[in-house]
Amino acid sequence: MQKRRVVLHFVLVLALIFSVSPLFAQRKITIKLASLVPENTPWGAAINRLATQWSEATNGEVELIVYHNGVAGDEAEVLRKLNLNQIQAAIFTSIGLNSVASEVMTVSYPFLIRDDAELDAVLSRIKPELETKIQQGGFVTLAWARAGWIKVFSRSPVLTPSDLKRQKLGTSPDELEMLQAFKTMGYQMVPTYLNDILVGLNGGMIDAVYQSPVAVAGYQIFGIAKNMLSVNVAPFMGGILMNNTAWRRIPDKYKSRLMAICKQMETDIENSIASLEVEAISTMSKYGLVTNQPSPQQMQEWYTDTAKYENSLVGPIFNREFYRKINAILLEYRAAAARGR
Repeated sequence: MQKRRVVLHFVLVLALIFSVSPLFAQRKITIKLASLVPENTPWGAAINRLATQWSEATNGEVELIVYHNGVAGDEAEVLRKLNLNQIQAAIFTSIGLNSVASEVMTVSYPFLIRDDAELDAVLSRIKPELETKIQQGGFVTLAWARAGWIKVFSRSPVLTPSDLKRQKLGTSPDELEMLQAFKTMGYQMVPTYLNDILVGLNGGMIDAVYQSPVAVAGYQIFGIAKNMLSVNVAPFMGGILMNNTAWRRIPDKYKSRLMAICKQMETDIENSIASLEVEAISTMSKYGLVTNQPSPQQMQEWYTDTAKYENSLVGPIFNREFYRKINAILLEYRAAAARGR
């Protein structure tokens, strides 16, 4: 009897030790997320909300630590760290996403997708395929978001392709596909980092840029490049990826809820960015920005001129299969829209 009491006492002591031991405490999964985006932007605010909501949805079991403002490095460095699991998730632009799945850049084929309605039609059909390609590259797509439209800003008015081809056009050397595409179409391309655009414009090294209106407002580029072409060059996309290693660590019971939170974030970001773009253009207009609106015939010139180079752009620069899919969706959408008029 004494021996049984000793054994029982020993078991109770062990149970007490294990119940308070860190080894048997609730497991916490830490996800480090890298973002090039400044924290004081709609993207930054949305990511902070995401971190809070993920923690609440998992009772603190999943902790999302966000590294804002590019402190984890540029997109190439972040992708390297993501592959090494030094970080577990990251926000990428189309350029970074292109390094994972080259098909993504096809969405930004110049002057192909013309407005929000067309972009909706395209993304509703091809997003599942793009996510599959990204999955094959070793990542899970947590969210997509449109970050506005790229437009041309210039010293002198631009209404047609020939107007722009007479000017030196600056673009980031990191955007190799877009740089090569515009060069192929006969534009005078000058590799120029965003931080150097004002110096380039002031010194006459460049005459025009294609950029997000929000970036142009933020960097005060419109102070020199006072003309904005109303034609959309290409949609500007962003996405959040997590490596498969980290995703597998998250308990299955939480995954659907976490994905639902990410989908809501997509909507919130897109609404915020759309409002911010409108506000940026409105504010710049008050301080001298001129919007150049081509005639219908001049608008068509942009599309006709780009179409001349299709054989040089599709295949060598942009994914052929996805270009054909996107083009087919657009032709179908435009035909339906024309019948509905």
